[in-house]
Amino acid sequence: MSKKFLVPLLSGLMLMSCVDSAGSPEVTQGPRILAMGDSMMAAHKISGRAVSDYVARSLNEPIRDHSMVGASMSYALPITGAMGLNIAQQFRGGEWDWVVLNGGGNDLWLGCGCHSCDNKMEKLITADGTTGKIPNLVTRLRNTGAQVLWVGYLRSPGMDSPIENCRDEGDELEARLAHMAETTKGVHFVSIADLVPHGDRSFHGIDMIHPSLKGSAEIGERVSNYIRKVDPIR
Repeated sequence: MSKKFLVPLLSGLMLMSCVDSAGSPEVTQGPRILAMGDSMMAAHKISGRAVSDYVARSLNEPIRDHSMVGASMSYALPITGAMGLNIAQQFRGGEWDWVVLNGGGNDLWLGCGCHSCDNKMEKLITADGTTGKIPNLVTRLRNTGAQVLWVGYLRSPGMDSPIENCRDEGDELEARLAHMAETTKGVHFVSIADLVPHGDRSFHGIDMIHPSLKGSAEIGERVSNYIRKVDPIR
């Protein structure tokens, strides 16, 4: 196994002790928000300063966070996938008002290795936003009655970033996500592509991939503002 696959896998395994087993469905009472996704959502989760933590405090709402570092839409191993490394399997049932999630970045950055991203993109979501792993998951979530809010990715500040060369793929993925949201009732897309000023490293962690504490807080604020606008009772 190459190092680029091993690192997110080990990171995910380190967090598994913080994730509920995939046994019985969630039991929820009253307004609830569920967070799912990869390391952009999960960063700083252990310290209580992940994106979902900022959203919970801003909206004064209880949030359950199933996101996990290293998770992807295409993760295939059954046991660790069920524990959360497969984003679709982070949903374990229950009744939620909102599901806030992200995903697809690890599939493109790690999964295609800059050689077959077109094929991987099509498997994630087609240009019309109707077919693929992402629309399939969104349909499953919407069938529970939840509003689905898909969050985009931070962009590289244009310097010393391992994901700088993935900018075009990121733009294409988010164009498809935005189209899906525009054409599907109850589905929303929040872009954070404009959040990072050029040359500003403060929104990213040392690895220049994951959000810093500031980055997580800013993403949480943008998500909170969107939900508050669409759902004024919050």
